[in-house]
Amino acid sequence: MSDTIELQPPGVDRFPVRTPTPPARLDALSREILALKKKLNAVLLAHNYQVPEIQDLADFVGDSLGLSQQAAKTSADVLVFCGVHFMAETAKLLNPNKLVVLPDKDAGCSLEESCPADKLKTFQAANPNFYTIAYINCSAEVKALSDVICTSGNAVKIVQAAPKDRDLLFVPDENLGAWVQEQTGRPMTLWRGNCYVHIEFTHASITRIRREYPEAPLVAHPECTQAVRLLADEICSTEKMVSYCKGSTARQIIIATEAGMIHRLKKECPDKTFIPAPSSQCRCNECRYMKLNTLDKLYKCMADLQPRVELSPALMDRARAPIQRMLEISAK
Repeated sequence: MSDTIELQPPGVDRFPVRTPTPPARLDALSREILALKKKLNAVLLAHNYQVPEIQDLADFVGDSLGLSQQAAKTSADVLVFCGVHFMAETAKLLNPNKLVVLPDKDAGCSLEESCPADKLKTFQAANPNFYTIAYINCSAEVKALSDVICTSGNAVKIVQAAPKDRDLLFVPDENLGAWVQEQTGRPMTLWRGNCYVHIEFTHASITRIRREYPEAPLVAHPECTQAVRLLADEICSTEKMVSYCKGSTARQIIIATEAGMIHRLKKECPDKTFIPAPSSQCRCNECRYMKLNTLDKLYKCMADLQPRVELSPALMDRARAPIQRMLEISAK
């Protein structure tokens, strides 16, 4: 087996290599992390929702699939994935012979947890005609049970390409699935799962912030509920948010996704002001799982090379196949 699997669909934005923070501005712990990175020949991958101090140290910041693809292009021996567990699994799937570690083994995901593989398998057995489309925010076991994977950025194209004679089952995000149904007109059975962060945005809270900033467009992630999506000027993935904001003439933009995204947008578009959309609970919305990762845990996981993500070769082969199918469809 080769060391990496090259899985880069045409048209997917490539993350730029980030300019390291000048040494004089780094604290002692950050300098130790960078020294360890060099010693281990490691690459630091940070999801858009990570805390700013981790994003600032990372070699790449972006979404889960894109980060794993970028890692596959490097000569690194160790992948340090600052995100949640299913994302580190995806990195392992695409880099089977690299060591993958993550700062906190308990960094989970409400979407992943909503769709246990055993329950999905039982549900699939009730209808042998199901064609299962799995959002990438799921476990390796669920990927292995799926016909094809999708991301929020390519879900519409993947559903449009699904066999016309099959009953479509979309897992695990019911809100993304509902939005895709609206775009494609394809009926689907939707798994009852959601991202707890995105469903905390409400019609009332978004209406209030739009009144407060009447000239600011609202950009929302498709994991939001329909009540929020109906108020949005643009509905898109986190990577598309970056390109939308770069191209917008608006000086202020409201962002309805996890608040960590604001840090990246400020760096990518320093001439604009970004307003985190409030939930009904607070002025911003943060994922408790994403925020389990800290600089202290990042240092420790690199020093100990633990916790590791380890998957059996058989599982990796089965889980990688629907990812490859997604990329083949995206290339058409």
